[in-house]
Amino acid sequence: MTKKVLTVLSEYGYWGEELIGPLHHFDERGYDVVFATPKGRRPHALPPSLEPDSIDPPLGRSVVSVEVAKAARDLDESSRLDNPLDLSTWVPERPYTSDADYLRQLERYNQAAGQQLDERIAEYDAMIIVGGSGPIVDLANNGRIHDIILAFLRAGKPIGAECYGVTCLAFARDWEDRKSIIWGKHVTGHCKEYDYKDGTGFLTTDFNMGPPPYPLEYILRDATGPDGRYHGNFGKEVSVIVDYPFVTGRSTADSFTTGAKMVEVLEHGLRRYGW
Repeated sequence: MTKKVLTVLSEYGYWGEELIGPLHHFDERGYDVVFATPKGRRPHALPPSLEPDSIDPPLGRSVVSVEVAKAARDLDESSRLDNPLDLSTWVPERPYTSDADYLRQLERYNQAAGQQLDERIAEYDAMIIVGGSGPIVDLANNGRIHDIILAFLRAGKPIGAECYGVTCLAFARDWEDRKSIIWGKHVTGHCKEYDYKDGTGFLTTDFNMGPPPYPLEYILRDATGPDGRYHGNFGKEVSVIVDYPFVTGRSTADSFTTGAKMVEVLEHGLRRYGW
């Protein structure tokens, strides 16, 4: 049976290779890849991720090969990403406690974020959150994204995340105990050494945030707790961690391996890798 993967992208820019890497392996296996964004707007690749001559400041070299740049540009200019699912229609926002008729609204929200969302994601075999700077804006602290992650977790289905997309896993948590879903888990994600000191930018705006607004490594170290662990693997070319149901990739160079490990999880029952 054909596997179906929900692929979540930011509307403020994804990193080209971080989509191309997993997509290469999914397409190779004939998976049904369904693209989705927070509000249904078409996603686009961040311009530096399409330029082989663009130098990554922390690494002091280009991180975009000619081949990957072409593949990412071809995809970005194609019609394949034209009509992503609108995830805002999947589940309502959680009501404020100050809202009128709060209790009834909360009951409706819990129904939508629970049983109804479980039924909606039943057709999918896995989900993956593509990285880049964009997720900082519209994915990391997006309650709807968290609810969808929690639904996949309840169903015991694989959840992949790359780079700053891994932040979504750290922040996704049950409203009652508020403990991160990666507590006690092993993960990787953008390490401190890879963070820009300046130049963190987003599509649809010319705002230069400077450095990222939060160091993801620190968040992941705290979110995994004393029995889990963050693996930065700085100095190693690839950092991909599988601690089922999570498959996490550190950054751009880890994208193809992230996709390969997602396939191994789905087809060969891989439960642990990289630690």
